[in-house]
Amino acid sequence: MAIDETQSNEQLRQQIRRDIRSRRQSLSIEQQQKAAQSVCQRLLAHPQVTSAQHIALYLSFDGELCTKPLIDALWQKAKQLYLPILHPFCSGHLLFQHYQRDTKLISNRFRILEPKLSCLQVLPPQQLDVLIMPLVAFDKQGNRLGMGGGFYDRTLSTLSDKVTRIGIAHDSQLYPSLPIQTWDQPLDCIVTPSRLWEWPRKRV
Repeated sequence: MAIDETQSNEQLRQQIRRDIRSRRQSLSIEQQQKAAQSVCQRLLAHPQVTSAQHIALYLSFDGELCTKPLIDALWQKAKQLYLPILHPFCSGHLLFQHYQRDTKLISNRFRILEPKLSCLQVLPPQQLDVLIMPLVAFDKQGNRLGMGGGFYDRTLSTLSDKVTRIGIAHDSQLYPSLPIQTWDQPLDCIVTPSRLWEWPRKRV
């Protein structure tokens, strides 16, 4: 791809981020709560989540679909939960640390809450069963557009095929066809309040 095409592609991606984030942030508290409960119920019925023991997810930020109902429900089912942490030594990468009710949280450089690093509580990503992640926008082909830092794309590129990759979003975050880059990593499924989108892949 030529440099000017790459720049044009990235400009469009940035415009989509602005537009979709604005939609997301305009949702009322009631709309957010209803969406979170609907997605929670869909995920609890998902076979990969039902059978999983080690599940990574995130704490909501900037209008992202709220994960609190899901977290509480998964704790009730005795699932082991993990939150992403910005890697302290490897820039642009994530660690996943065990998350419990009494886990101490701190703000990272993006003002997002994450566990205070404890090496003994970190789980190698390859040992996850399911990775549930946020997104800014998605399309019907399973492409995900994140905030632009590439943290999840780098993580996904190193994961075993046995780890189920799930995105969660509001219905309004659907975009007709996202402009993709070579480093973008597709997902196995995306769950919204109204439906489950799936793109089956061969698992080794």
